Amino acid sequence: MKKGFITVALSVLLSVLAAYGVLKAATVNENNDKVSNPVSRSVTKTVNLAQSDYPDLTYAAEAAVEAVVYVEVTATQQYQMDDPFYRFFFGEGMPQSRQIQGSGSGVIIRPDGYIVTNNHVVANATKIQVTLNNNKTYEASVIGTDPATDIALIKIDAEGLATLPFGDSDNLRLGEWVLAVGSPMGYQLRGTITAGIVSAKGRQMAHDPREKVTLQIESFIQTDAAVNPGNSGGALVNKTGELVGINTAIVSQTGSYSGYSFAVPVNIVKKVVGDLIDFGSVKRAVLGIKMADLTEALAKNLGYDSVDDMSKKLKLSSLDGVYIDEVVKGGSADKAGVKKGDILLAIDGQRLKNGSAVQVKVNSYHPGDKAKVTVLRDGKEKDIEVAFKGSSSENGTEVSEGEIAFYGTTLKEAPKETLAKLGLDKGVLVTSVSTGKMLEAGASEGLVITYVNDQPVSKPQDVVDIAKAAKRSVYIEGVTANGRKAFFGFGKE
Repeated sequence: MKKGFITVALSVLLSVLAAYGVLKAATVNENNDKVSNPVSRSVTKTVNLAQSDYPDLTYAAEAAVEAVVYVEVTATQQYQMDDPFYRFFFGEGMPQSRQIQGSGSGVIIRPDGYIVTNNHVVANATKIQVTLNNNKTYEASVIGTDPATDIALIKIDAEGLATLPFGDSDNLRLGEWVLAVGSPMGYQLRGTITAGIVSAKGRQMAHDPREKVTLQIESFIQTDAAVNPGNSGGALVNKTGELVGINTAIVSQTGSYSGYSFAVPVNIVKKVVGDLIDFGSVKRAVLGIKMADLTEALAKNLGYDSVDDMSKKLKLSSLDGVYIDEVVKGGSADKAGVKKGDILLAIDGQRLKNGSAVQVKVNSYHPGDKAKVTVLRDGKEKDIEVAFKGSSSENGTEVSEGEIAFYGTTLKEAPKETLAKLGLDKGVLVTSVSTGKMLEAGASEGLVITYVNDQPVSKPQDVVDIAKAAKRSVYIEGVTANGRKAFFGFGKE
């Protein structure tokens, strides 16, 4: 009987020990971490986060919503009358116009009523109304616009307004929490706040190849904060309540938010709005190069077996930098001695990862500024001093040798062969067209301008001078690249 009792006791003891072992494994390991699977060798840890482990975004949200405004716009849209009979007898014809309504957002950056928004929000505006978070509404005027960065500055007549301080977008880190504040879908959703993280930096957008864009400066902050139509021009804010970007675009197959939103970094915004306040236009430096990122495709186009082969033969320590594919004759880089085939590594000691970084760095300078450009040539680094030339939305600014800017176009004296082909004695050639009044009125690349306000022109400066002297409107007469007569006009205001 004793033997039987001992057997039963041992059996009970072993059962208790086994149960204790299973309970121990199911509740805690040697690091006192909770586990959810006591059987599998690959255990899943359960992390308990205290409330304090999440970022507190309440201060940033409450501060930002007071400084973000609703912008309602009435604008003029130009369109070409599609009448084959009219075109046959009269050429391209005068564009027609109509009034359209739109809306977006804006950010108050000074207590005396200066507001930054997107250029595409206020483009061609005939009337702008701004509604604050306290429901007060003001008429706004445009101080200046910069299509190259899609930034605009408007102003209302008010004092003591809530503002958002500028942060430093260069210090943003991947995965950092940010808020998007604006008016998605219009008036009823004013002051909407969404949260997300910084998904990427230095993004560029794909553009329709049919678009004629002379300059596009893009180094977007990509986030997954929800942004929809109406958010354009609104604030991207960090967790301390600083403005780090202006929400500008989304990538979507439907026209609504699909998980990707893009903001212009505030370090670009600061330069643009500063120039618009001080000068009325952006005084932008231009290096005068065409460039390509150091990629596998570039390496093979240049005749190398691979990007590694290119890196080895060119003695590249890394693939940061850009390949200079062309140097614009007479431009800043050309005059300084930069050559095609150089690898641009740095400007004023700041290493440049890609073309987007080059654009942003050059954009921080003004015409006339000088900088030390570091290039790799023949396997050796070489420092070259460059004096920047200018490019501006201001008419009459020299863009490159022999070319000047004029309402979003660049003009040069028409070559003799072009004039002969079109049967003209003289004229001014439109060499490129981007966002601006000329494009909206109907100008196209290759157009030869023959008259401005009924006065003949033969040099780009003639066009600028006549337009400058006009009191209200500018009327252009010319011949398109395919030989058709063209007549169009636009208001100066």
